[in-house]
Amino acid sequence: MKIGIGSDHGGYELKEKLKKYLDSRGIEIIDYGTNSNESVDYPDFGKAVAEGVMAEECERGIVICGTGIGISIAANKVKGIRCALCSDTYSAKMAREHNDSNMLALGARVIGEGLAISILDSWLDSEFAGDRHIKRVEKIMKIEE
Repeated sequence: MKIGIGSDHGGYELKEKLKKYLDSRGIEIIDYGTNSNESVDYPDFGKAVAEGVMAEECERGIVICGTGIGISIAANKVKGIRCALCSDTYSAKMAREHNDSNMLALGARVIGEGLAISILDSWLDSEFAGDRHIKRVEKIMKIEE
């Protein structure tokens, strides 16, 4: 699996920690930035990761800002993206199983590293359940048309 990851300055430190964790799981990473704690604009990085997912440069994407809100909104503006902002493991699991989310957003100032890793594991290790959820996801995607 190949994962795209990006953050603004508020999520930079958590992004770097999650990159190491993903590497320890044997997951290939594409880092879309930012590369420091210097102030940047989160929409640029939410869009970059989302476009990477849609271009099939990576299978899924992870975006991080202070709360996860702004960067998830930006990512969801890219057609085809279903970015779920999760602050707990159950939501992360359901985002994959019921909503077939292709991106995960995290708030670095909302959750700590340990919880972020648990959320990430739940999201990575869950698969879309299909079945009755297919028509619901299709309805979500039709909203973009």
